[in-house]
Amino acid sequence: MSGLKAIRYGAWAAVAALAVGAGVLVTMQTVGNKNAGALIEPLSAIGGPFELVNGAGEKVSDLEMSGKPTAYMFGFTFCPDVCPTTLSDMQGWIDTLGKDADKLNFAFVSVDPERDTPEVMRDYVSAFDDRIVPLTGSREQVDAMIKAYRVYAKRVPLEDGGYTMDHSASVFLMDASNHFVGTIAYGEAEDSALKKLQRLIDNAPASS
Repeated sequence: MSGLKAIRYGAWAAVAALAVGAGVLVTMQTVGNKNAGALIEPLSAIGGPFELVNGAGEKVSDLEMSGKPTAYMFGFTFCPDVCPTTLSDMQGWIDTLGKDADKLNFAFVSVDPERDTPEVMRDYVSAFDDRIVPLTGSREQVDAMIKAYRVYAKRVPLEDGGYTMDHSASVFLMDASNHFVGTIAYGEAEDSALKKLQRLIDNAPASS
């Protein structure tokens, strides 16, 4: 097999793998919409090890986040509407959960690390709730997590020479072992989102 042909086959295999992952996610999302508040059985095909840094520039990996269920949202600080809206929703969920909110991790992962330095992420997220962990890193580190979580993220040039980022808008729900168990869709009703978060808490090991 020629080198060019091998590269072509490899590229098609990668596209097929992403399509399967996206299909699984869409299916789970559809099921979730029909059963508001329901979680799926833990699914290890989405998620995995990662290494990023928090707003203080300290290393944070999947190991630091394990032991508690986690709600991850992906976005960027220049986002005009989806990210501030979702962070505001997350702030509301934390307030409503009260003390139970401490049984979960909440994290905002940048898909735009070139502009979202740890300091920028820290200042941005602190405007919502300091219990939301800001996570960023090098382009390579962020791309690795995006790939592991089957997140869609694409840089889109703007006419003024700048750029914006298209990205997945759902919040990814991971159990205490960092296995995918569902999503909260963008704009999902508050009561449905809270039921999913409460089930994450109820299903977590007693020690978490």
